[in-house]
Amino acid sequence: MNSPPTSARLPDYLAVSREQLGQGCPVRVRIGGDQQQVAQQLAETMFDEIRAVQRAGRAPTLIVPVGPVDQFPLLAERINAARLDCRDVLLINMDEYLDDDDCWLPLAHPLSFRGFMNRKFYDLLDPALAPRPEHRVFPDPREPEAIGRLIAARGGVDVCFGGIGINGHLAFNEPPEPGQTLSVAEFADLPTRCLDLARETRTINSVTVGGDIAIIPRRAVTVGMREILAARRLRFCCNRPWQRAVVRRALHGPLTPAFPASLLRLHADAELLVADYVAEPPEIQLR
Repeated sequence: MNSPPTSARLPDYLAVSREQLGQGCPVRVRIGGDQQQVAQQLAETMFDEIRAVQRAGRAPTLIVPVGPVDQFPLLAERINAARLDCRDVLLINMDEYLDDDDCWLPLAHPLSFRGFMNRKFYDLLDPALAPRPEHRVFPDPREPEAIGRLIAARGGVDVCFGGIGINGHLAFNEPPEPGQTLSVAEFADLPTRCLDLARETRTINSVTVGGDIAIIPRRAVTVGMREILAARRLRFCCNRPWQRAVVRRALHGPLTPAFPASLLRLHADAELLVADYVAEPPEIQLR
């Protein structure tokens, strides 16, 4: 039987089995259970990291996402139950949507990441245990470089948590657009900044709001690849069924700015937690 033409062949990384996921890759892979179990594991990991840094005698500094999101109420519950004092914990959220004037969306806007963090995390914490208001940080579109100064003043980021976008973005660090050329080193050094969101990002994010891409903002402010990759530890999570191919491309595809998550492989201490259904190979067929 003749082989299909090269143009019709699928990338080899799509054939990586559940058992082979992460083999030969510097990023450790941990396979969790269903979506709720993965959220619980991520919440426990965040709790354990905070406590470990505190026991080492430092005030923890974390970069955290809004996406995945299910872990935050569980983390609040865990902190309250353990009476873990988080007043000196600094949480830097990865990103936030911007309006047409490059300002944060209002807190009351249903798509505001800042509003989400208040509703689903900070407001659920015992006020005696919660991070101080000045330790609840989002990159400021008026002064994005302030994130780098803050991290330097804190002695670096202990752990960066996050997810992976459908085009491989980490935070909102989108792949270069057609016609843009960046080396791996140049892309890895991109700082906190404002930027246009890729069409792929706006499209997949519209799924969570009923499929209307028109209401997804076109601009955002994001923590840079520089800040993410400089964290002492990277702990990323994938819990969406469409991430089956995403995790395989990140771990086993080319290392390239065209798929930013592949740069996780540059880090000395990176781990990826995936739901059991994400660990299964993607089904490549018409239905």
